[in-house]
Amino acid sequence: MAAVVPAGSVRVLLPRPWLRNLRRAARPFSMVVASSPIQHSEELSNTAAVPEPQMSKNTDRNSLSYYPKRGQTLELVCESLAFKGKGICKVPETGYIVMCDRALPGEKFIGRVTRKKDNYAEVKKLKTISPHWDFVEAPCEFASHCGGCKTQNLLYEAQVRAKEQQVHELIVHVGKFPKKDLEHDGVVKPIVPCDIQFHYRNKMEFSFGTKRWVPVELLQQESAETNEYALGLHAPGFYDKVLNINKCLLQSDPGNEVLATIQYLWRDSEFSLSPYDVHSHRGFLKHLMLRTGRNVETGQAELMVNFVTSSYKPELLKPLVDKISAFPSVVSIVNNVNTSVGNTSVGEEEYTLIGKSTITETLRGLTFQISANSFFQTNTHQAEVLYKLIEDCACLKGDGSEIVLDLFCGTGTIGLTLAKRVRHVYGFEIVDQAISDARRNANLNGICNATFVQGDLNKIGDNFGEYFPNPDLVITGYPLVRWINPIPPPHQPAPEIEIILDQLPKPN
Repeated sequence: MAAVVPAGSVRVLLPRPWLRNLRRAARPFSMVVASSPIQHSEELSNTAAVPEPQMSKNTDRNSLSYYPKRGQTLELVCESLAFKGKGICKVPETGYIVMCDRALPGEKFIGRVTRKKDNYAEVKKLKTISPHWDFVEAPCEFASHCGGCKTQNLLYEAQVRAKEQQVHELIVHVGKFPKKDLEHDGVVKPIVPCDIQFHYRNKMEFSFGTKRWVPVELLQQESAETNEYALGLHAPGFYDKVLNINKCLLQSDPGNEVLATIQYLWRDSEFSLSPYDVHSHRGFLKHLMLRTGRNVETGQAELMVNFVTSSYKPELLKPLVDKISAFPSVVSIVNNVNTSVGNTSVGEEEYTLIGKSTITETLRGLTFQISANSFFQTNTHQAEVLYKLIEDCACLKGDGSEIVLDLFCGTGTIGLTLAKRVRHVYGFEIVDQAISDARRNANLNGICNATFVQGDLNKIGDNFGEYFPNPDLVITGYPLVRWINPIPPPHQPAPEIEIILDQLPKPN
C-alpha cells in the first residue's frame, strides 16, 4: 500500500503503482491551472473608486451571461487556495470558477475579470470587503507587491492546511487515487511544519534592472520614476521590471547586511556600474547571488557573494568587493561571467575575487562544500527533517548489505547521508558540475562506497540496469516530484520539499 508522509515542507511517498498514471496526467493539469502573466500595476487604473459589481441572475450554462465578461466586476468570496497561491472563487448564482491572485480563504472582495480561459476566468482584486479568516500582519514591507511571498499575511498554520489540501486533491484528481482509500488507510499524513518561518533560505538571487517597478498604490508616495535602476526581485509576471529590495526576510541577517551595503553603493556614478538591459543586451551587472553556510568548526555563518556579470571586468567590481570583504561573515566573493542574452545566473566562467571558492554546510553529520552554482537544499533546517524521514522510511536493515540507487541525485546529499548504512550508493545526474560536487563531498567525508555518474536519465536504454547490482532501494527526486505536484514552493515561511521513495523487490 502506498504511503505518504508529508513533513512540513517534507513529503515522502513510498511504493506507488499509480505513478505512471500521475506522470501522464500531470502535464494537462498544470496547463489547466497555469497562471497567466499578472498585469503590471502601472497599467491598472487607480482602484480608489470601485464600480458596483455586475451580477447576472441567469444560471443557464449555455447562456453567454453564465460566463463573466472581461472587465466585468464581481463580488466574490474566496473558498480555497490553488496553484501558485491563487484564490479559488465561484460566481454567485452560477458557480462559475474564477481565480484571483492574493485572495485568501474567507475573504470577501470585489474583483474585475482580466482574462478568460477555457473553463475558468482570472480576476484582479480591487477592494476587500471583509478580510480572510486567518489574517495576520505581514512582517515584510514588500509582501503585498513581491511575487515571492503572496500569502505571508495568512497564518502559517493555515498555509500548511492549504498546502496539505492541495496535495490531497492532486493525488485524487490527477493521480486518480481513490479518495476513499486515502481517507480509510490514512495514506496522506499531516504535514510536519517547519520550526523556522523566516530567515530559513541559504540562497537568494537578486536581479539588477534598468526599470524600477513601483506598484500603482505607491506611485503617489514615490518620487522616483519607474525607469530608475533597481536591485531586487522581479515584479510579478515581468522579466524586465525589478522591485527594489533593501531587506528580504527569507535570507540570513548577514545576507541582508551585504545586500543593503551594495544597494547603497552600486548606483554611485563614480563607480560607472550599469545594470544589464534585457532588451538592448547592454550593461554589466546581471545578478547578485548570496549564499549562506556554516563554519564547520565554529558554527558561525559564512557568506558567499556571487556577482553575475555580462563580461569579466574585475576593476569595475573592485569598489564593491573592497567594501563587502570587510564583513566578517563574507568568506568568498566570486564572479560568474555570463555572456549569453538569457537571464540565467550560471556563468560560462567563474573567477574567485576574494577568499575561498566554496563555503561549507553540515547536514546529518556530514560536511558539504558548496560552490556558487551547486545545488543544495535551500532550507537547511528542514532538509535535516527531510533526510531523517527518508532514512526512517527506507527501513534499512543496518547490516550494510543494501544497494541504493539515487536517481536525479544532484550533488548526492541524500545518498551520501545513507552511505554509511548500506553496501553501496549509485547516483545519476545530468548536470556535470553537480556530479563533480557529489564526488568531492564523498571524498571530503571519507565515503568510499558511493559512485556518481553523469548522464541523462530521460534517455536511458534497456541495458541501464547492467551498470549496477539489482538495487534494494531507489530514491528519485525533483523531476518525478514535479510530475505529481506542480505546486511551486511558496517563498513565504517554510517551503515544501517532496521526495518519492520506491522500494524495489530484493534480488533473488
